[in-house]
Amino acid sequence: MYEKELAALKRAGRFRQRELHDPRLIDLASNDYLGLAENSKQLQKACLLMSEYETHAPKASMLVNGYHEIHEVFEQTLCMLNGFEEGIVVGSGFLANLSLIEALVRKNDMLFIDEEYHASGMMATKLLGERVVRFRHNDPEDLRQKLAATEAKRKIIAVEGVYSMSGMLCDREIFDVADEAEALLIVDEAHSSGVIGERMLGIFEHYGITPHERHIKMGTLGKAYGSYGAYILASNEIITFLQNRAKPIIYSTAPSVIDTALALVNVRSIAKKYVKFTRKRDQRLALVEEILGIRRESLIIPIPVKSNKEAIQMQAILKQKGYLVGAIRQPTVAAPILRLIPRLSVSKATLKDALICINDIVIK
Repeated sequence: MYEKELAALKRAGRFRQRELHDPRLIDLASNDYLGLAENSKQLQKACLLMSEYETHAPKASMLVNGYHEIHEVFEQTLCMLNGFEEGIVVGSGFLANLSLIEALVRKNDMLFIDEEYHASGMMATKLLGERVVRFRHNDPEDLRQKLAATEAKRKIIAVEGVYSMSGMLCDREIFDVADEAEALLIVDEAHSSGVIGERMLGIFEHYGITPHERHIKMGTLGKAYGSYGAYILASNEIITFLQNRAKPIIYSTAPSVIDTALALVNVRSIAKKYVKFTRKRDQRLALVEEILGIRRESLIIPIPVKSNKEAIQMQAILKQKGYLVGAIRQPTVAAPILRLIPRLSVSKATLKDALICINDIVIK
């Protein structure tokens, strides 16, 4: 039924499929930034934590009987570390974005969303009709002008702490613009929490911003935190509103208890060992700058290539050399890139060899 469409994707170099990669490949592609998804000791800690409870699965939606003690402890831990009043666990980052955008933007409100915001947020905007304004990527002045041009009852801004394909940080001035307009500010910290900041808490810490009642922090557990799921941190009022109006929260089975337990032990480990993690992060970013000439503060390193065909070819050549990197194509990005992640579980010596190989094959 979809033969023509699939054939067109293949001709354009945009065809995708699941693949079980050779486990011997050096993983420089995944969002497991700290290598915690491979840490068996952390998994054992999570299993030991789970053994303290009779119930190991949520069994129902959060508002019926699916809310577990581990969910509550995890929420409290994140609030304490990040300086937010209240939190709520969510099944995935996709559901968290749907929850926030679908529920918070009410009649006579207006959402101002960065044009390169995650696809989950963009999909949610389709539910809002004309209550959406896109502003130029990471452009505080364009945002300021568009905020001034509306008479919306409530103004809500959505940005990312670190943009997932470019690795660029949200412009600091956007926080000031949001305060000037007294707007709610949603910050998707999927790729910044557990990665940037002195204690690896994300963009708020990186910029020295103390969260207030109009700030909303959303993040995932499936990246730096080495598990699966998501969370939203905000004021008590906003979290209470979400659990009463956000359909993905109300009507979904509560998040996996086991995954939340794993994220909890990993978050605690990062909080305890952040000096070690930040040192390893900075060492790897220094190597990337030295060998590839690319300077980043996040652990996302985009390498432009000429075409989708070249992206796939370069990825295949690097796999033959023993290295797995991402070949990212449209519609995820406007122009194809190789996406390199200098994960902390990859040794400096191995990373150096990989970077030299990438420099010789792709960049030169």
